[in-house]
Amino acid sequence: MKIGFYIKKGILYILLILLAAACLFPFLMMMVNATRNGTEIVSGFTLIPSTHIKENWEVVFSYFNLFRGMLNSLIVAVPATLLSAYFSAMTAYGLAFYKFKGNKTIFMAILVFMMIPGQLSLIGFYQLCAKLHLINTYIPLIIPAIAAPGTVFFLRQYILSSLPASLLEAARIDGAHELYSFHRIVLPIVSPAVATMGIMGFIGNWNNYLLPMILINKNEKMTLPVMMATLRSSTDISANQGAIYLSVAISIIPILLVFCFFSKYIISSISAGAVKE
Repeated sequence: MKIGFYIKKGILYILLILLAAACLFPFLMMMVNATRNGTEIVSGFTLIPSTHIKENWEVVFSYFNLFRGMLNSLIVAVPATLLSAYFSAMTAYGLAFYKFKGNKTIFMAILVFMMIPGQLSLIGFYQLCAKLHLINTYIPLIIPAIAAPGTVFFLRQYILSSLPASLLEAARIDGAHELYSFHRIVLPIVSPAVATMGIMGFIGNWNNYLLPMILINKNEKMTLPVMMATLRSSTDISANQGAIYLSVAISIIPILLVFCFFSKYIISSISAGAVKE
């Protein structure tokens, strides 16, 4: 009996190791290609690093300032992610536990907006930003990101399934006001869902390309994806392949850091509740 159990467990671990290796393989290839030039990349596949990382670094900085692009992307992604996670959680809480006229109508409107591609409103949004003199500013990249229908929908469903109404009723009986209950009871319980959507929101804002490309025209204000497009659209793209891999490898570092930071909260908050000893 125990032998069969250990055999099954060993097979499971082997499959998980193979799956992890398959997931990490593209990252390994990216790191290796960041050290190779275009000719070596085109010549074939290898896992042996080359010696052209300095040349690729010089090519990247001959087109744009990589660190300035990362700073610009952080200026957009961090506030947009934090504001979206906070206000989406507050909106989801209100839709889940407050019974008022139009509650279902608002929720249905959120579902409808989830199904509408953002590109359909791009022209009108650009005209609005132009009339408000918001071109070449980060405001239209941050403020609209707060209204995230998908995040609100996900958090509302999570709150309904994990937050007992008795906790809120007990807090109200004890005299706690609504904002206090939201910050001290609701947020600790829904923190795994907020962390999950925070990761997804940061990745989306960090990798956002279309809207910054249209709204930002000044080189010093361009976000990193827009700056990196200058390498891809250059006339000698084959010679710049190593530089492209290097810039991509550096650009995912903040994403990995955010994932590692928030994943800790996901794991530690699964059993967390509003009542603590």
